[in-house]
Amino acid sequence: MGKKLLTLLFVSVLAFPLSTAVFAQEAPAKEKVAKEARWEGTVIRSSPDKSTLTVRKAGSGNAEMTVEYDSSTKWVSQFHGDKKVNDIDSSQVKDGDFVICKGAWDKSGVLHATLISKRLSH
Repeated sequence: MGKKLLTLLFVSVLAFPLSTAVFAQEAPAKEKVAKEARWEGTVIRSSPDKSTLTVRKAGSGNAEMTVEYDSSTKWVSQFHGDKKVNDIDSSQVKDGDFVICKGAWDKSGVLHATLISKRLSH
């Protein structure tokens, strides 16, 4: 009985530092995941040759953001409050359309969009 108890104590003392080392390595990996950025407003300029939209934020005066897109960007349209989402392409978003853009910021303050949602009105 004494040997079993001693063995159990030895294994637990050995296992505890190993388990904390594994969890300590996982924590920094989670911190590296960037928070998804979001910008919404009215398209004031579109440039298909540069793959950019200039979007003026709703209700904030003149706050504008350049949104870049590429072939991996998903384009959708949706009526406000509706659950049905329609797939579209970039040619269906025009100046004056209200859009919601999601993606990630780069160091120069440009939003690289992974999703651009054109909001439709009834």
